[in-house]
Amino acid sequence: MKLNYWRTICVGFAFFLICAFWQAYDSIIPKILTDKFGMAQGWSGVIMALDNVLALFMLPLFGTFSDKCRSRFGKRTPFIIVGTIVAVIAFVGLSFIDNAQLNKLEPEAYVDGKGVGALYQHEDIITAKLKTHDGEEYVLSEKYSEEEMRSIGQRVAEGDKEAAEIWDTYYVPARQAYAAKTTANNRLILVLFMSALLVTLVAMSTFRSPAVALMPDVTIKPLRSKANAVINLMGSFGGILVLVLGMVFGTGKAQNEMMSYITFFSVIAAVMVIALIIFLITVKEPKFVREMEEDSKKFGVDDSADDDGSGSRKLTKGELTSLILILASVALWFFGYNAVTSKYSVYAGKVLNLDYNMTLIIAQAAAIISYLPVGIISSKIGRKKAILAGVVMLTVSFLVAAFLRAGSPAILMNCMFALAGIGWATINVNSFPMVVELARGGNVGRYTGYYYTASMAAQVLTPILSGFLMDAFGLSILFPYAVCFVALAFVTMLFVKHGDNKPAAKKGLEALDVGD
Repeated sequence: MKLNYWRTICVGFAFFLICAFWQAYDSIIPKILTDKFGMAQGWSGVIMALDNVLALFMLPLFGTFSDKCRSRFGKRTPFIIVGTIVAVIAFVGLSFIDNAQLNKLEPEAYVDGKGVGALYQHEDIITAKLKTHDGEEYVLSEKYSEEEMRSIGQRVAEGDKEAAEIWDTYYVPARQAYAAKTTANNRLILVLFMSALLVTLVAMSTFRSPAVALMPDVTIKPLRSKANAVINLMGSFGGILVLVLGMVFGTGKAQNEMMSYITFFSVIAAVMVIALIIFLITVKEPKFVREMEEDSKKFGVDDSADDDGSGSRKLTKGELTSLILILASVALWFFGYNAVTSKYSVYAGKVLNLDYNMTLIIAQAAAIISYLPVGIISSKIGRKKAILAGVVMLTVSFLVAAFLRAGSPAILMNCMFALAGIGWATINVNSFPMVVELARGGNVGRYTGYYYTASMAAQVLTPILSGFLMDAFGLSILFPYAVCFVALAFVTMLFVKHGDNKPAAKKGLEALDVGD
């Protein structure tokens, strides 16, 4: 019994393009909402939760739809094709609308400090009582003159960390207040932006469950943790590619906060289209599903043996309890993890004076390195034990990160995010297979929808809750907030009794095969 790694990699290109999109979305959209439209962190969190609100009902719905699809391309592939094409077009459209808003904000005022005077011409903004992240009220013109702020802006462009802290503390809030005023005076661009965002998110929601359900469709049960490791590895490659592109385009640099994203978004869209083309060339879904069914019968793990004739069966009381506990655990660790990922691009610049791209690249790289070893280890020690170890790693990394500030060694934050990457990889490799372990061949899409409903329910609430807490108590509340929820996930996971893998004993010559 061996995993077909090449086939799994090809299937993983669907997840590759999904993760590439979400990495760009989570990194850039919060910056657009706060920098270009002047939204507070709490309201930005509300917008960032929109995709998760849609996902609550769309992921189970389209997971079930794909279960019942009977096209010649297979059950999942048609959803992946249509959803990707619509999402790519709408995503590029977002960048043009963002650029229209940028043109309303006198962008020359925000580059290298050379045009700072343009903001100082708006007396109602620079004399308004604004608050720093420490709660201090100030009037910008009383703190720094136009000439001083211009000099600070130039130093920011040269990489001066002290100047960057002053810039973020005093000038950026005034700039955002001006952006909010501009948006209030002309809401048409915001309406267009939100409309394009809605189309993009709906398109992404239509094929996320089908794309993820394809892995268990073509992989027999004992090998699903290993296969999920490969799928997540492909997703991490998609995410890290976007982060590298972010560094190339300078999306994390303070002087580029008001940049146009047209080229960057277009490149991300091209990456998604290329991944889709590779997927369509290499993945023959009906053929792969038939081969999986033959292998299942060959090795005695055929799902149909437990079916009631409809492609599904009722769970026992113990299995249902375990399913609920697994889904609760999924929700809790997403409460913690997604709060960090959705706000870290803001947190890194404002609290740490770091480029968020590098830290997140390190986390992704650590995950990439660990996915395959974690898949192999999990097949030996069990999924539950592996998940508990991953939760501990994630809790420790967030706990240490909570004490770091501007001036703390960057290497320490990088190490914590590397540990978080390994912990998150360990959790992800095993949690989804635990859910679909309880499914049968006819309802894998539905159970995939359950998994994503749990994760998205958390992601609906956590950007809003963490955003309003950050507005009330400062940005430094982010990591303590994450620690609390991830630690709770450890408790719920302890009581799970079903869904773990049961490695089959090897016989004869197969016992000598240690390569898988």
